[in-house]
Amino acid sequence: QVQLVESGGGLVQPGGSLRLSCAASGFTLDDYYINWVRQAPGKGLEWVSHINTGDGHTYYKNSVLGRFTISRDNAKNTLYLQMNNLKPEDTALYYCARGRGSYSRLDAWGQGTLVTVSS
Repeated sequence: QVQLVESGGGLVQPGGSLRLSCAASGFTLDDYYINWVRQAPGKGLEWVSHINTGDGHTYYKNSVLGRFTISRDNAKNTLYLQMNNLKPEDTALYYCARGRGSYSRLDAWGQGTLVTVSS
């Protein structure tokens, strides 16, 4: 059974840091493109970052470039998102999702972990 389980969200002050985790089961993480996608309260889905299979190249939304880092630990079959210098506009439910292309083509999603950036 394919499953993605996010963790690591919470309340943090502006300028703070969090590390999100996405534990995969039922498949090998390194065999797939994996994304972080977020949804702010009352808004639509927003792609944040993804990591390629194989070469491990990473890509980021412009607004998080230089602040967020996506990585994976193949031994643990786990994806991470290190988030530094967090801003209130980063407040959202963060999902990891498997696949490439439009959101409808991502074929496995976690339940999400909530990040709230507020003083």
